[in-house]
Amino acid sequence: METGSGRRVGRPRAAQRPDSGLAPRAELLAAAAELFTTRGYAATTTRAVAERAGMRQASMYHYVSGKEELLAALLESTVTPSLAYAGELLADDGRPAADRLWELCRADVELLCGGSHDLGGLYLLPEVRTERFAGFHAVRAELKDAYRRLIAATTAGGALPGSALALRTDLVFGLIEGVILVHRSDPDRSVTEFARATADAALRIVGV
Repeated sequence: METGSGRRVGRPRAAQRPDSGLAPRAELLAAAAELFTTRGYAATTTRAVAERAGMRQASMYHYVSGKEELLAALLESTVTPSLAYAGELLADDGRPAADRLWELCRADVELLCGGSHDLGGLYLLPEVRTERFAGFHAVRAELKDAYRRLIAATTAGGALPGSALALRTDLVFGLIEGVILVHRSDPDRSVTEFARATADAALRIVGV
């Protein structure tokens, strides 16, 4: 389409992100995080991500295979730091297990709610249930097992039979991931205060 002046008018281009000094793949992930959480995953094209990252669409494929790889990487980034921290807490048996469980809950909530973008909200996408995201689900299952082990190490958790321990683990893990929706309803709430209150609630579920 042309205007009266002869200038062509097409679809509006995604504005390029300010120069961040990030490596190309990291720049693509940052652009995808912004667009997936503001425009929506389905509505975001690979072209829009590439342009937002300041590169051509063809160049993007040197670093990622497409939208699904970007989404998978963003999802895993919400879990892998907590899993690594859980490993440290499990190894630190000089501290009471209840204190370590509280700390994992607090840190996990801060990770899910404290970033620049609502990456936790990506958990709710129907696409995430597909086999393509098996890697994310495997890491998430490892994190959930770390919660189970810390719950079992507490005085209250250690007294639970296996089925009750599994239920308490499901409830605590569900609480932690459920903060995504609670935080979305009031994004201006202090994340630090929110994380501490959630960790307190988790310990009450366990019976500590």
